[in-house]
Amino acid sequence: MTALLPLPDLARLLSSPARATMLAALQEGRALAAGELARTAGVAPSTASEHLAVLGDAGLVTALSSGRHRYYRLSGPDVADLVEAWFRLAPPAPPRSLRASKQARSLAFARTCYDHLAGRLGVAVHEAMLQRGWLVATTDGYDVTAAGAVGLHELGVYVDAGRDDRRPLVRPCLDWTERRHHLAGSLPAQLCRTMLSDGWLRRAQVGRGLVLTDVGAARLHHVLGLDVDAARAG
Repeated sequence: MTALLPLPDLARLLSSPARATMLAALQEGRALAAGELARTAGVAPSTASEHLAVLGDAGLVTALSSGRHRYYRLSGPDVADLVEAWFRLAPPAPPRSLRASKQARSLAFARTCYDHLAGRLGVAVHEAMLQRGWLVATTDGYDVTAAGAVGLHELGVYVDAGRDDRRPLVRPCLDWTERRHHLAGSLPAQLCRTMLSDGWLRRAQVGRGLVLTDVGAARLHHVLGLDVDAARAG
C-alpha cells in the first residue's frame, strides 16, 4: 500500500458498495480493465472511473496503460491482505441461484488470493508441505528446509529466486472460507504462476476460481501425496 489511511478515512472509502466490489474483483490478482470493473460493480463507466480515481489516490489500486486502454490492479500484497481480512469478517451473502452456488463451490475449493493459491486446495498444499518437513517456522513465517528446496524444485519453484524478492519468502495466510491457513509470499506466488503456466490449474470462466486439471491432480499426488478427491470433498 503506497499510503496509510486513518481508519475513519479507510472506512468511508470502503463504505461504497461499488468500490468494495471493485476491490473484491481485483483480489483475483490480475489487472482488469475499467469497463470490466464497471460491469462487475454495476455502475456506469464514468462512475467507475471516479471510484477508481479515489482508490488510486488512496494508494489501494495502481493504473496500467496499454495503448488506449487502462487497466487496474491492487497496489500490492498488503492491500490484498486487507481485502482478504475483510472477506473473513464480512463474507459474501449465501448464493441464491444454481450458477452462484456453483461459483461459490469453485471458490471454496481453489481460487487465487491475490497471487497465491487459496481455498481447500491451498490449505491442503500448506499442510502437506508441513507434514513432509519442507517448511520450518520462523518469527516471520516459514523458512524452507533442504528437503523443501528439493521438493519445491520438483514442483518448478526455485527458492533462491524467491529470496531475491522483497516480500516474505513463505508465510501463513488465514483462508476466509476454510478458517485455516494457506501459504502466501514470494514462493507460493511463484508456485501459483507455475501451476497456471504448466496447465495444472486453469482459471474459471467467471471470477477468481481455479480449476484443477487431471495433470495437476496427478503431479500434486506424486510430489506431495495430496488426495485431491478428499480436498475437493472438504
